[in-house]
Amino acid sequence: MSEKNKKFRIATLGCRTNQYESQAYQNQLETMGYTEANDGESADICIVNTCTVTESADSHSRHAIRQLARENPGSQLVVTGCFAERQPDLVKQMEGVSHVVSNLQKENLISSIFPDEDVPEFSIKNFDARTRAFVKVQDGCNSFCTYCVIPYVRGRSRSRSIPDILQEVEELIKNGYKEVVLTGINIGDFDGNPSEGEAPHRLADLVRAVDQIPGLKRLRVSSIDPDEVNDDLADAILNGRTTCHSMHLVLQSGSNVILKRMNRKYTRQIFMDTVERMQTASPDFTVTTDVIVGFPGETDADFTETLQVMREVKFAKTHMFPYSDRPRTRSALMPNKVAPEVIRERKQIILRATEEIGYELRNQFLSRRMTILTENTDPSRPGQIAGHTENFLMVWVQSDAYGPNELVEVELIENTPVGLIGKVIGV
Repeated sequence: MSEKNKKFRIATLGCRTNQYESQAYQNQLETMGYTEANDGESADICIVNTCTVTESADSHSRHAIRQLARENPGSQLVVTGCFAERQPDLVKQMEGVSHVVSNLQKENLISSIFPDEDVPEFSIKNFDARTRAFVKVQDGCNSFCTYCVIPYVRGRSRSRSIPDILQEVEELIKNGYKEVVLTGINIGDFDGNPSEGEAPHRLADLVRAVDQIPGLKRLRVSSIDPDEVNDDLADAILNGRTTCHSMHLVLQSGSNVILKRMNRKYTRQIFMDTVERMQTASPDFTVTTDVIVGFPGETDADFTETLQVMREVKFAKTHMFPYSDRPRTRSALMPNKVAPEVIRERKQIILRATEEIGYELRNQFLSRRMTILTENTDPSRPGQIAGHTENFLMVWVQSDAYGPNELVEVELIENTPVGLIGKVIGV
């Protein structure tokens, strides 16, 4: 088989940072003449980029490794990511695994498989199957929240340089991307990787620099803690040329007692003040968030405080995570664990509240004219295509004349449980 006919397959679990890294592997392999294996084809190289943020993530990571080993006998099966970092010996012993690559060596993963070849640079030129390109600007975390294993498996915070990031974004725009999301493990720690004697940059500096790149239409900042949205960053987002008026601000709990036990660096009031500051400056500003239910010691009153914050803020979307013990974390040793059946009940309450609150928020935008960036179709909704407004509201429109990655002005005419229905202006 010639080199150019060789096949690869990549399985990605977890965060946007993993998605970015897997896309970089794909671009490297394609430049080297490999093509992605279709359904039913066996791949010569398989990569699993694992996650360990929850017990469920561990399970999904093991399943992905076993599935690729079963479906691609004889392939080089390379496993990396946070589950592989935490359990390297277990992963090495799994049937079919040929390489385990640590997180600190992720950027050299393809070089480790092909030590004698000229391997392309670790960067992305496109983001397959997505109209929104995630760009990794930072890795690692210094926070050591009591429930989180990520600092142990990703290492301390480290950032890319602004020129390096700008070059990558310019390449993405040249390849047709209109929207870019700056992402990282703890993006608020971004410092621009200063040289010795050079002053560190801040995230606001990066946002302003990317915002000025010709051809960019939309710029988003990924998940960030509310205490990291200082006046300078707020100004960069609120007054940018392409910056979207929507942010993913991490809540985790609405209870100050639980936030303190989690070792979060903010209070409920700091969170609310951050939201108020952004929404006062821009009334259309929306917020998405993360919530953990069932943290050790979480009482009914603590849980109710979380629901109160959700209803007061009216999150566009809430990502809910049931608490699970993670090895090496302080919360794993805490007393007063919440019973599994209580966690399940609270999980369902949060999920229902998320749907209700999202619906209420979307109602406020009915009859408005807004622009969406079309993204994808859904077999369950024939003849329609979905997209998000600049402030991250999901909108469906008739898709006859539109494909993905088009900016379309719409009138929001109806609200449904799965998003708004838009009528294309002029049609």
